[in-house]
Amino acid sequence: MAIEPLKRLSLIGSHAQKQAVMEHLQALGCLHLVPLAPASAQPETLPPEHAVEARQALRYLLDEPEKRRQVHNEAGFDLAATIQLVLANKDRIRATLDRRDALAQRVKDLAPWGDFSLPPEAALAGHKLWFYCVPLRRLKELDDLELPWQVVHRDNRQAFLVVIAPDEPPADALPVPRTHTGARSLSEVEQQLETAELELEALEAERRALTRWIFLLHKHFARAEDQAVLRHAQSQTYDGEGLFAIQGWVAVRQVPALEALAAEQGLALLIEAPAPGDAPPTLLINPVALEAGEDLVNFYQMPSYDSFDPSRVLFFSFALFFAMILSDAGYAALLGVGLLLFWRKLGGSPHGRRLRLLAATITAAAFAWGVMVGSYFGVTPVPDSLPGQLRFFDIHDFDTMMRLSVGVGVLHLVLANLVRAGSLWPRLQALAPLGWVLVALSGFGLWLGLGLALEAQIATVEWLGYGGIATGLALVFFSTSARPLTGFRAVLMRGVDGLLALTQVTKIFGDSLSYLRLFALGLASASLALTFNDLAVQVDAGVPGLGLLLQLLLLLIGHGLNLVLALISGLVHGLRLNYIEFYNWALSGEGYPFRPFKKTEISE
Repeated sequence: MAIEPLKRLSLIGSHAQKQAVMEHLQALGCLHLVPLAPASAQPETLPPEHAVEARQALRYLLDEPEKRRQVHNEAGFDLAATIQLVLANKDRIRATLDRRDALAQRVKDLAPWGDFSLPPEAALAGHKLWFYCVPLRRLKELDDLELPWQVVHRDNRQAFLVVIAPDEPPADALPVPRTHTGARSLSEVEQQLETAELELEALEAERRALTRWIFLLHKHFARAEDQAVLRHAQSQTYDGEGLFAIQGWVAVRQVPALEALAAEQGLALLIEAPAPGDAPPTLLINPVALEAGEDLVNFYQMPSYDSFDPSRVLFFSFALFFAMILSDAGYAALLGVGLLLFWRKLGGSPHGRRLRLLAATITAAAFAWGVMVGSYFGVTPVPDSLPGQLRFFDIHDFDTMMRLSVGVGVLHLVLANLVRAGSLWPRLQALAPLGWVLVALSGFGLWLGLGLALEAQIATVEWLGYGGIATGLALVFFSTSARPLTGFRAVLMRGVDGLLALTQVTKIFGDSLSYLRLFALGLASASLALTFNDLAVQVDAGVPGLGLLLQLLLLLIGHGLNLVLALISGLVHGLRLNYIEFYNWALSGEGYPFRPFKKTEISE
């Protein structure tokens, strides 16, 4: 059980000590506060004039891939001025990018016309030049045009012509709309484009230089958040008659630190175990390598304090289910290569390090399972080869794979009910999950036995299977209810509770069969990969010359699509079997996470 045991802690001191005590508690960062006064509104994280702008500036600097050495000395650091400098750089870069893109498009549009300058208006006696790009096949439509025009350039697709007229020709006078060349020549636009490029380089260099202030921005931002959290915590204490009281939940291993604080500050201290009616928060404690399981738990539902931490079960079962759904060593190898490429990037934060350990476990499990089923991008190795000798299962052997998938599901549900029994022990109600364990194992054994046993053994298999199911249902009927036996009515209601519990017999068998999706999705992935391979072979043989190119494109697109579908299926259904089937049988009630009153951690 990886749920940390907690104690209820109460501290009482004089009102003059409140500020210092609260600051010490925030520095320790081990107390989950229990409000003793009406909760105030959410605390502000920064003064209003800097809150939004500071977040924007930090996000902008963190997005810069090339960061400079961080400054740690706060002497001369102006928070407001730095924020404004960063945001000004952001606005100037955006404006320069827009101008650069517009000029680049103008250069592209003017290039076919060449480098020219428009003559003065007086030189054309009030007439103007109007430019058009007309497809060659439509030049004949200009025979009836009364205005003077001249083709100044042409390529293999269109002709570039100039019309001379005092006003813009009507829209239906020519077969195409007018081309807007602007008043500046091509050389002038190219010069402006070069200037914009140089400005952009200078602004990007300025942005990289500004990244040296990231640490101090974080520090000031965190300091403001800490002050806001401290004010919020102070509003949740009890204050009266010169005294203040604070209460919260603390992990047992952290109690000595708070006892030392109470002795140092001369505070009254009361430490209590959780009472039967209490609902303490849930603090999950797992090894570093398995902390990603906590992220999976937090994604769906936090277990209650007196329940079971499913983090480790979710960690390994999700990896197993994902591997069985993927069912291809080639796809798993691709995922492994992708993981190696992003390994260092994922290690930049604690959450990323947990994620990459989970991803590594999933990839290793998927590769091992792919080798065991002998599938490499849909290709099955020959039996005499090393990969062929490592093949233990045939994914196209429906009977074996169905038994294996259901067996995995039964063991998963058995583990869930054993967990539930452990959380209920030593109460009589702990026998009900054990009854479901007996029902699941007996039903699975009966199914296997009837399919594999000899004719002379069928009677024995049926006797053991049906007997185990009946015994398990009897345990469920007699031990589910927690009503005290106070009379005939209580006995009758316990019977009703037992009958209602027996209605879940269809659920236990239905949930077991739900794990057939592991086999079905794995078979679908393998079959689709094999189909794309067969289509590629047919295309190569049926299209001379281009066959090889079409074959490569078909393999690339087909296997890419199949891999994406397999990833989505593995993620959705791998988690579903844990969150729906396992949770329903293992956990009862929902808890809330342990949130310590602490300072914001700052790291580079």
